[in-house]
Amino acid sequence: MTLALRTAPAALLATALLAGCAGEPTRLAMGSSREQALRELGAPSAVYSLSGGGERLQYSRAPAGFEVNNVDLDASGHVVSVRQELDERLFDRTIQPRVGRWREADVLRTYGRPLEITQVSSFDGHIWTWRYKWQNTPRLLYIYFDPAGVVQRYHTGDDLMLELLAPL
Repeated sequence: MTLALRTAPAALLATALLAGCAGEPTRLAMGSSREQALRELGAPSAVYSLSGGGERLQYSRAPAGFEVNNVDLDASGHVVSVRQELDERLFDRTIQPRVGRWREADVLRTYGRPLEITQVSSFDGHIWTWRYKWQNTPRLLYIYFDPAGVVQRYHTGDDLMLELLAPL
């Protein structure tokens, strides 16, 4: 067997690993152009306009995944921020209940489409749910919207789905 044939599997593995790293939003260099970001990350799951003429490229792994990465571009189309939003340490600073300012559009722009939208008899409105991981433990984020679409509160809880699916 020639050296080229013996090293081909290793070269393919290295290429696959590098491609996987290139598609990770948190590895995107600050100052990259919009075109560079799209080339490295592919098409976003959503695009939102930001104040000041900027733009958000959202890369969501929902509904089955645990991450939503937002790549923010300034008005000139260069990366100024990359943040994984589904992080329990950020919820208190990001989610703005009871002030009447945070609406469905704000939540979508931050977290993307939810895993599910439900209702319960004890609350007049809808509850949106996202999956995330906290210290490698599957968790759920619940955001409560009143009938006018304004965030009223949020809470987190354990995601027991994987435990329910596991064999006994």
